[in-house]
Amino acid sequence: MIISTMLHPLVSYPSDADTPVSNLPFSPCVVVGEMIFVSGQASVDKTGKIVVDTFEGEFRRSIENVKAVLKTAGTDLAHVVQTRNYIGNDSDLALYNALYREYFPTHPPARTTIVNCLGTALKYEIECIAVKPTSESKAM
Repeated sequence: MIISTMLHPLVSYPSDADTPVSNLPFSPCVVVGEMIFVSGQASVDKTGKIVVDTFEGEFRRSIENVKAVLKTAGTDLAHVVQTRNYIGNDSDLALYNALYREYFPTHPPARTTIVNCLGTALKYEIECIAVKPTSESKAM
């Protein structure tokens, strides 16, 4: 079902030149009121081409893509309330947790982690839900 923003003015699909693109049929994010739903972000460049790297490299590139999408929607990692993480190999779990703590050092969001689930093209992918900052949270 396609939701038209004309029928639902609280729904928008923000995007700009810094938003990672995909040839697949999904929006980088959908904003519904104060909530931002970010589609899975992986180790891709600005054109959507997969960038193969070490687990750490793919993790960092994926998070940077999430940050770019969140910025387009008017928020940032500090306002992420939930993540879903997909890890290609369970041998990367310890490194994953260490890297995750770098990006979410205090009050980490609710999290689901699924391992041994990606094909051979990717080592990591993340999707998230965030909220728009309030005037109180901007002042913090």
